Amino acid sequence: MKPFAYQRATSVDEAVLAVAGHPETVYLAGGTNLVDLMKLGVSRPQALVDISRLPLDHLTHQDGHTVIGAMATNAAVAGDPVIRANFPVLSESILAGASGQLRNSASTAGNLLQKTRCAYFQDVSKPCNKRAPGSGCPARAGAHRDLGILGVSTSCIATQPSDMAVALSALDTTVSLRSATGERTVKLQDFYVAPGTTPHRETVLEHGELITQVALPALPEGAVSRYHKVRDRWSYAFAVISVAAVVVMDAHGRIEQARIAWGGVAPRPWRALLAEAELRGHKPSPELFERALRAELRHATPLPQNEFKVDLVKDVTAGLLTDLAHPAGDRKVTR
Repeated sequence: MKPFAYQRATSVDEAVLAVAGHPETVYLAGGTNLVDLMKLGVSRPQALVDISRLPLDHLTHQDGHTVIGAMATNAAVAGDPVIRANFPVLSESILAGASGQLRNSASTAGNLLQKTRCAYFQDVSKPCNKRAPGSGCPARAGAHRDLGILGVSTSCIATQPSDMAVALSALDTTVSLRSATGERTVKLQDFYVAPGTTPHRETVLEHGELITQVALPALPEGAVSRYHKVRDRWSYAFAVISVAAVVVMDAHGRIEQARIAWGGVAPRPWRALLAEAELRGHKPSPELFERALRAELRHATPLPQNEFKVDLVKDVTAGLLTDLAHPAGDRKVTR
């Protein structure tokens, strides 16, 4: 590992000022992803600013709205009784990822900023446009079974690995950012950037900007939500595909609102907006789900090894929607 300087910040302002203006200085939160990348030589910062002791571990609830501090651990969020009751999709997504030890260290902000597990990104002996801009994307002709089918580009087909971010996308979460010049708030849907020809730029974060918290608006009355993850083994594996869904039914048995987000298929949590629009106002049926999900997936551009993801994410989503749209009292719980 390359030698680096270390500083522990005692306030948000101190942390932001320590990183702003220093391109090779980065924040250190839980360290569960960054330290691994430093050991691999993928990340080589000159200095780390430790933010793990900043007062950003709050978790508050008011009138159905929830605010989660950037340093709240994944374990604390997943185990919070209000989140388990009001936003089960979020709790389930966190518990579907990593190990108990990692969830005790991993932070909310760090989860959103996880780097791709694309093998070419993590192997510094291989070209990778995300790690070394302009060097190429050998994944397209190489091993791409676990990589993206939606929103990808000829420069990059990597996927964003966070389970939590998929659930937060379905919950219409907003992200608060602090910089040396002020504060701003962005929707999670606008937080991630499509790879295009610049896959090394993954979010709208400017250097030195710090995530301070995320905010979840109250769900509509009667909303139900679930997270379903398909992985190669039961524990400690990243998603082959995953689905977060929120459904609200009206008094006539029609879908008043459906929110669908997918993981493991795109460089960011993929919000299936076309499918959501097709579902709205209709009574649930297998034919409706097939039509709506096909409308979304007609834009997929799979490669030979990951073509199976098109039908897999469609079928898993249809199953989850069937469970959530089923009349209350006779609804199956999908985990």
